[in-house]
Amino acid sequence: MNIAIFYGKPVEGAGKDEQDTLVQAETIAEILHLLGHVPIHIPLSFNLQEALDAFTRHTPELVFNLVESIAAHGRLIHIAPALLDVLQLPYTGAGTNAMFLTSNKLLAKQQLACAGLPTPVWFSAKTLQRNPVVTHNRYILKSVWEHASIGLSEAATLETHSAAELWDFLLTHGEQQRGESFFEAYIEGREFNLSLLAGKHGVEVLPPAEISFDSYPIGKLRIVDYRAKWEEESFEYQNTPRRFNFVPEDGSLLENLKTLARRCWDLFELRGYARVDFRVDQNNQPWILEINANPCLSPDAGFMAAAAQAGVTMPQVVERIINDM
Repeated sequence: MNIAIFYGKPVEGAGKDEQDTLVQAETIAEILHLLGHVPIHIPLSFNLQEALDAFTRHTPELVFNLVESIAAHGRLIHIAPALLDVLQLPYTGAGTNAMFLTSNKLLAKQQLACAGLPTPVWFSAKTLQRNPVVTHNRYILKSVWEHASIGLSEAATLETHSAAELWDFLLTHGEQQRGESFFEAYIEGREFNLSLLAGKHGVEVLPPAEISFDSYPIGKLRIVDYRAKWEEESFEYQNTPRRFNFVPEDGSLLENLKTLARRCWDLFELRGYARVDFRVDQNNQPWILEINANPCLSPDAGFMAAAAQAGVTMPQVVERIINDM
């Protein structure tokens, strides 16, 4: 079968987060070839006509959608499935609505809150202008649209009980977030990633992964920031390993995390694969941070690591994603 691999074309001088899409594309191409398919690379940029012409020229039977951004703009991620909907081409992963809702963190948090699912308190620029009551003592400034920890660092946090101080901080630091930004309450505690993979009998929650901050010195904020994800020579990258082994006392917590991850899958009508990121506070209460509808599929990424823990090979991952459309 001819299968198009659809991915965002990195812009000139792109960072490692953008360049990683090429690693994913090559990985999926190799696996598709191994499975007997014919992979066709189709990059997506601001020149949508180039992609349209490529689809017309190659007439793929299916599209493996890896697009995470267009020209480094994460807020355009939903354009890829929308374009494929217009072309009436079957594609892997989340549909247009799910991709839009999950990629906009404010909309995602609103959906979670309406469904009664726990997510940390947040303030958008609009709500800050109404001078709301600020109860938590530390907040993280995050990008509304960008993922991959873009703009996230310890310098993007603020301890305050003042809406005015949050507003001033947003005005002076917001541009580092590549566009619209918001504040989220920092949850002191543990961090977990739960990967989900479609199967014959419904979605399977793969073994939970915890990010270890054991080597972090006292006083250093325990977050997976941009350096921890992408800068291999940094202290943060080298000292935030994921682990899959847990003590028996974590059993009920892990089951709770799995249940919440499944509820996110159903709420956003996800498809193929996904990842839900959590913080767990000192009372063992989980808080949903983000839902990633198309997590990284590079060989060294957390999703493939979780699949390996479940005894699922990379070709099996790809097959299961393709079969859930």
